[in-house]
Amino acid sequence: MKKLMTLALAAAMMLGAATGASAIDFKAKGQWIMSFDYGMHGNFGESKAKNNSGFKNEDEFEARQRVRLQLDAVASEALSGTVFFEIGDQVWGDNDNGGALGADGKVVELKRAYIDWMVPQTDLKVRMGIQGIALPSFTTNASQIMDDDVAAISLNYQFNENVGLTAFWARPYNDNAGYKSSDAGSTKWDNYMDNMDMFAVLLPLTFDGVKVTPWVMYAAMGPGMFDNFEKAPGNAWGRASAGMISGFKGTDWNDSYGNAFWAGVTGEVTYWDPFRIAWDVNYGSASYEDQKMNREGWLASLLLEYKLDWGTPGLYGWYGSGDDSNPKNGSERMPVVSANGNNGFSNFAFNGNPYIAREGVLGTNMTGTWGIGARLKDVSFLEDLKHTLRVNFMGGTNAPKMAKYVSHTSFKAPASVTQYGTSYDPMYLTTGDTALEIGLTNTYKMYDNFTVMLDAAYIALWLDDSRSTWGKNPMANFAKGGDGVYDAWNVNLSFVYSF
Repeated sequence: MKKLMTLALAAAMMLGAATGASAIDFKAKGQWIMSFDYGMHGNFGESKAKNNSGFKNEDEFEARQRVRLQLDAVASEALSGTVFFEIGDQVWGDNDNGGALGADGKVVELKRAYIDWMVPQTDLKVRMGIQGIALPSFTTNASQIMDDDVAAISLNYQFNENVGLTAFWARPYNDNAGYKSSDAGSTKWDNYMDNMDMFAVLLPLTFDGVKVTPWVMYAAMGPGMFDNFEKAPGNAWGRASAGMISGFKGTDWNDSYGNAFWAGVTGEVTYWDPFRIAWDVNYGSASYEDQKMNREGWLASLLLEYKLDWGTPGLYGWYGSGDDSNPKNGSERMPVVSANGNNGFSNFAFNGNPYIAREGVLGTNMTGTWGIGARLKDVSFLEDLKHTLRVNFMGGTNAPKMAKYVSHTSFKAPASVTQYGTSYDPMYLTTGDTALEIGLTNTYKMYDNFTVMLDAAYIALWLDDSRSTWGKNPMANFAKGGDGVYDAWNVNLSFVYSF
């Protein structure tokens, strides 16, 4: 047996020597998260047996985990391939995702898979496959329009140290209705024109103490894309249906492609370091043959911060256009593809938690809202222990009259801003509604690759209960007939091993 092992090892060494000229360098990365949440009133309604915690399909206390593994196969500086797997989120005790006794759940997901290569004799870099695509943001560090994984081809070219160029084509949706016809005798297939294709160009400019990135993006949206609400292919479909249309439908039939356009200018000034100024200004519109589905608006944000030895204090604010009082002319909120990044302004109200804690109780993005905030970031008095404190005061920019029109199918149905399939994500705030958020994030770097995070967040919500807005019992429209507005809160403890 020992002789056999010796011969096998020698053969392997000879083979390695023979093929060394084309050897592939494999690099592995990964992250394990063990997360524990305890909170109540996630939908700002009373937490009781029938509603559990108010967080969707969750108890007040939940334990969950997630594993991410990335493998890079690097042939040279000009050629490599990457595959990125995700296992989970697995809720402990839940049989559907492999967290119950015996485990063995089928929960391995493909998060990203792409190849990187360079055009010979040039500096043009090409990435093809399912990849992370994010439009630029210097304030929240997470685009409020597009920040997610998507099938795409992206190009990157650096002209010189000051000017670069990035372009991409992405296909978020196509052929999700299947190759069939729902109507007997019909020649129209369900997958007919159900694709969405996006094209973007970004121009990163870098100078001494100044970075500016102007960009534009166009999307063509097939009419069949919006005839598939019930099938809901993937979790991103909910974000697309919520972000790309007004929430209302008229009688005009969509039989041609809709058009969406976005443009923005983002940047930062660090010339007076340690003082930093950052801004994002974005505009977008989406138009359809059914004009009641149209959506057009803008969102701007500003951040001022000053880095000190013990931390970075900062002030910030944002404003997003909101709906006027006429639902028949569409929505005046900026269209959103998928804002799935980590919003630096909030860990709880919006999508901002860096791990798998509860988040987005007001919305995945900031459209239709305004806010001002203050934070103390990365405050540290002890080695490897950091704290970030945020205080946000925010409200809605939508006309109060719209509260009576918000519904799942038509603007004559009873108001409800949290039903599945609407274009409200998940709360719809008017100019009469305000909220106060307080959040404290503590991170302790126990080892070089091991971090413990304790995050506590609280949101007080004040809804306009006048008859002209939400009525005498505003929570009837939010929390299945709740008997009042309750403050949402959550505490998360996460253990994270990364390598």
